[in-house]
Amino acid sequence: MAAASAASAASAAETPATPATPATPETAETPATATAAEPKVVLSARGITKNYGGVRALKGVDFDIREGKVTTLFGENGAGKSTLMKIMSGVERASGGKLVLDGREVHFASTRQAEDAGVAIIHQELNLAPNMTVRDNIFLGRELRTRAGGIDYAKEAQIVGDLMRRLEGDIKPTALVADLRLGQQQIVEIAGALLNQAKVLIMDEPTSALSAPEVEVLFRVINELTGDGVAVVYISHHLEEALHITDHAVVFRDGELVAQAPAEAISLSWVIRQMAGRAVDEASRLAPGVTGAELLSVHDAVVPDPLTSGRNVVDGVSLGVRAGELVCVYGLMGAGRTELLEAVAGRMPMTSGRVALAGRDLTRASIRERIDQGLCLGPEHRQRDGLVQTLSIGRNMVLASISAFTKGGFLQRRAEAQRVKRGQAQTVIKMGSAKDLIGSLSGGNQQKVVVSKVLLTEPKVLILDEPTRGIDVGAKAEIFRLLAEQAAAGLGILYVTSEIGEALQYSHRIIVMSRGRIVRQFDSGRATREEVMVASGENTAVLAEAENGDSQ
Repeated sequence: MAAASAASAASAAETPATPATPATPETAETPATATAAEPKVVLSARGITKNYGGVRALKGVDFDIREGKVTTLFGENGAGKSTLMKIMSGVERASGGKLVLDGREVHFASTRQAEDAGVAIIHQELNLAPNMTVRDNIFLGRELRTRAGGIDYAKEAQIVGDLMRRLEGDIKPTALVADLRLGQQQIVEIAGALLNQAKVLIMDEPTSALSAPEVEVLFRVINELTGDGVAVVYISHHLEEALHITDHAVVFRDGELVAQAPAEAISLSWVIRQMAGRAVDEASRLAPGVTGAELLSVHDAVVPDPLTSGRNVVDGVSLGVRAGELVCVYGLMGAGRTELLEAVAGRMPMTSGRVALAGRDLTRASIRERIDQGLCLGPEHRQRDGLVQTLSIGRNMVLASISAFTKGGFLQRRAEAQRVKRGQAQTVIKMGSAKDLIGSLSGGNQQKVVVSKVLLTEPKVLILDEPTRGIDVGAKAEIFRLLAEQAAAGLGILYVTSEIGEALQYSHRIIVMSRGRIVRQFDSGRATREEVMVASGENTAVLAEAENGDSQ
């Protein structure tokens, strides 16, 4: 496979080779015409448009997917990447244009039709039934039958077991999906896509919930697939990671394909500049803040594992967050980070320990009482825990603070509208109308709604679990600029991230967790990437590669 590493990509030329007629001045290239040396085009889009009411999500896009290659899509949230992939995989219908598969025009009315034709998608938002087993989720709608006509559960379990071994996931076929961590659910989704043996496999943010070792396994699987001729489309906001796996990069902006180039002709700075239409500075770290009194105090917290009797997922953790401070909790998946935040917010029970806010004991307080006192959580899983899919964008935004504009049991519509307007402005959400359903937004803009919702509760301490999951580099900087402003105004912020660069750049202090305990703390201004990752237990070989890539 011709995938370029982050190191080689970073040292390559800044400008794509041989630009054709530009779609926007100076930066864009039209899709390349196939030559004898290039692999054949398996699936292509021609003149694809998509309208949502008055919003034009796609504006006449031409796009090619080639056999045995990884085509990576870059773009800010709402740029049109996921919309195009949903059209190409039968999730949605285009407003105009056509799709051509193996030289023949196709019309997919459903994902099942697309899958039958050889086009499968792994969604950014997981599409699993939590009340069913891993085996039943993977074979849902395509069950294997015995000669007697019943479901061949044993054969299905064997196949699922083989898939899990291929993905190196320690997941039993009979486990309930609801009992799995988010990263494990992501592996189940990937396994389901592999079962299809597709010609074209579309991966929309497949690693957003995976740990570094799990990402390595996925990349090995992608290499195997492309080696067998499968065309892979890869969407990720982890730019260095995407550069590592790509053969060909395509950049979307405002519903248009604005630039493309082979992996060897691009760099990280080129991708960022094309995405945002400007340079985005990621080098500087957060300046030291002026911290005040301790707002949040967690003392000797113990949280039991809901799945394993006698085991604790958080084991004797103590920490504090001061006014004006951004504190990051970093660690591998399964370190207990999410469980700690959910226990502090009242979502998970503690068998012992104490939680206090501004000196007030909240250990036995309900979630509502903690929110009223100024302690609010933005959860990791936005679809399951952060948003209500049947409600509008605006109503989702104000749901946690609804008591602030309710009098005598009636909503004050004007006050609600003002609050929605303030929330949208704060987090720069790209949307049509606040009355549109939350599902009309891109994944990244939905994440902004989650952040806006917790900020609108006017907390003293804000707790965020993976606040930039699925958010592009420009939007990520906007979110953290907002959080830095809130901290400067006296807010205390405690957040979890799986991105080491984010932890180093956007925090005053880094707390590293491993196996339910705090193992080290760092002043982020003095910490190095290697120190933090080694403390968390990351593989040293991966560290060396990351360090080499970042130094280019």
